[in-house]
Amino acid sequence: MTLFMMAVLAVLVFFMFRNGQKRKKAALELQNQVVVGAHVMTTFGVYGTIKSIDDAENIVVLETSPKNTLKLHRQAIARVVESAAVAPSAGEAIGADLTNLALNPEAESGALEIDPQFGERKPKNSK
Repeated sequence: MTLFMMAVLAVLVFFMFRNGQKRKKAALELQNQVVVGAHVMTTFGVYGTIKSIDDAENIVVLETSPKNTLKLHRQAIARVVESAAVAPSAGEAIGADLTNLALNPEAESGALEIDPQFGERKPKNSK
C-alpha cells in the first residue's frame, strides 16, 4: 500500500514539473514573438500594434488607434494576433443576420440561428 502511494506521488510530481516546463516554453515563445510592429492583444482585451519596447524598464508602447498610444508593462501582453485569423464573433454574425433580415425579410424567413424550429412556438394562454 505504501509503495502504491509513493508511485502516485511520483507521478503527481512528474506531471507538475512537466506542466511547469510547458508554461515556461509557452512564455518564452510569446516573448520571442513580441517585437516592434506585432499585432497583440493585452490581458484586458485591448488590441494594438507595438510601437516600441524598453527592455530595461519592461515597458511596451502600444498603438491602439492612429495617434493613440498606451504604455504597458511587458507582461500585460497576452498573445500575438495573426491578422489573417481575425474572424467575426458570434455576436457580429447574429448582428449581420439581423441586418440582412431587416433589409429583406422574405428572403431569410426561418433561416436565422435565433429562429425557433417548426412547432416550437406555443401560445401562452390557450383557451
